[in-house]
Amino acid sequence: MNEAPGRPGPAEGDAWRRLVRMQERLHSRVARRLQTDSGLSAAECIVLVHLTEAPGARMRSADLAQAVEWEKSRMSHQISRMVKRGLAVRVECPEDGRGAFVVITPQGRDMIASAAPGHVATVRDLFVDLLTPEELGTLARVAGRVVEQLDKRYE
Repeated sequence: MNEAPGRPGPAEGDAWRRLVRMQERLHSRVARRLQTDSGLSAAECIVLVHLTEAPGARMRSADLAQAVEWEKSRMSHQISRMVKRGLAVRVECPEDGRGAFVVITPQGRDMIASAAPGHVATVRDLFVDLLTPEELGTLARVAGRVVEQLDKRYE
């Protein structure tokens, strides 16, 4: 017998709960190792990665917030902390007096470059090496499909 529409069945609920539990534990343990090994928080790491991948290693704060799906105020506070640590700077946008760019500093580049090998090793240890190549491929396809639908629905 089917469950009520919209309500997950036992297998669906189990899959969802396991996915959430896995994501929470992975994030927590990867973040803890990152902080211990490199002195970078997970939030600093995600911002620095986006900046290093951006053209000119700079992004508007609002675009950065959108890229990581944070509220503008959270991004503003995070950037303020990173500026105090010397990882990033704010640079006024000459074309738009209201906007500013967030730019990675040489110290920020050094920190993310130094953190990368250990971070990759942690991800490999806690996730990649536990799955077969086929499982990784399936997971990548499933995650890609979910993200694609989220992007379409919430543009």
